Amino acid sequence: MSENKEKDKDEKEKDDLDENERVSIALTPKNAEFRRSEGGLISLDLKETDEFFERIVIFRCFPITNPNEFLSVREPDSKKMGRGKEIGMIRYMSEFPKAQQDLFTEELDRRYFSPEITKIKSVKDKFGYMYWEAETDAGNMNFILTNPFSNIRMLEDGRVFIHDMDGNSFHIKEPQKLDSNSLKKIEIYI
Repeated sequence: MSENKEKDKDEKEKDDLDENERVSIALTPKNAEFRRSEGGLISLDLKETDEFFERIVIFRCFPITNPNEFLSVREPDSKKMGRGKEIGMIRYMSEFPKAQQDLFTEELDRRYFSPEITKIKSVKDKFGYMYWEAETDAGNMNFILTNPFSNIRMLEDGRVFIHDMDGNSFHIKEPQKLDSNSLKKIEIYI
């Protein structure tokens, strides 16, 4: 008899756990509407379930190779609830109306700020660190790399992606269009 009670208890705990978990869904223009909230954040209405999220955050699953595909839409992290749960996934941002795409792009550009390097002024090696000074589309930047062979990558589409020791990223859209001095400073790593 105690085995049956234990089994019933386990099933009840499983049911309670399932009620608190969220199942990630495919988000499309048919079932989801995104808009700017009064506070300037992004809100989400799930049409089929009448759920409303006052604030959501968006992450790229493949930020370098597919920046506008496979977007994870989540509740924000909070002290009370911990890590935000995924609400759903946007397969193609381009399926949504332009106004909603603009909201996504604004959020993603803020989260994945990656200035484009237009000129490399100097690269200095000191004590195992590479100190870079570069002109970017966001102004002059100084950054440090610990291992340029690991933190500078040539992507399949020809772009160069640079990740510094502070977690910042930079890119060079077309390295061959850099001036000859800038190209000399980076070509050894690509």
